[in-house]
Amino acid sequence: MSPLDASTTESGSETIVEITPAALDIIRGLRAEETDPDTLGLRMAIISGPGEDFRYDLSFDEYLTAGFTDEVRTIDGLKIIVPADSVELLSGATLDHTETQGLVIRNPNSPRPIVVDGLTTDDALSAEIEAIVSTEVNPALAAHGGFVTYVGHDGDGVAYMTMGGGCHGCSMSKTTMMEGVQTMIVEGIEPITAVRDLTDHTTGSNPYYA
Repeated sequence: MSPLDASTTESGSETIVEITPAALDIIRGLRAEETDPDTLGLRMAIISGPGEDFRYDLSFDEYLTAGFTDEVRTIDGLKIIVPADSVELLSGATLDHTETQGLVIRNPNSPRPIVVDGLTTDDALSAEIEAIVSTEVNPALAAHGGFVTYVGHDGDGVAYMTMGGGCHGCSMSKTTMMEGVQTMIVEGIEPITAVRDLTDHTTGSNPYYA
């Protein structure tokens, strides 16, 4: 294990977010411009809500005053502060830096689904839908940098989804959902006759264009 991967911890033992050497160099440089830089750690938080694409807040904060529910890690001398409600959704992510994108977070997780009253999410049919989404639908959308998240079904044959990643905000998203995702789910799961998209595509950014 390299020194970069080895983490000493104040509030836990497992690394939450990996940080590449390129990103560490940039962060240290930015921190050096702050007042009392030695007291500051990097706070990483997810500030988007359920059903939305991930939006992140990266800011410097005094790690000695981190809240009791914050998780604090030390990676190669840099304190990383992750609020409790962001730990699960940031677990396994990598903070990197590239010349073209700047600081970028590569996150393998998906946003939490929105909760809609009246939809069922915890029955056998939901399990079937989630299985086909993970094994067929999302692998197909991955080529466009997108994914769908299952929200629930109404008991009358309609499954509800949100779209994220490159599909969120793309002008072709509705067509993709109705012609592609719906076809895979309807043909694969007999009780489902239609798929509805609950995504607010007006909030999407960086859509993929073929």
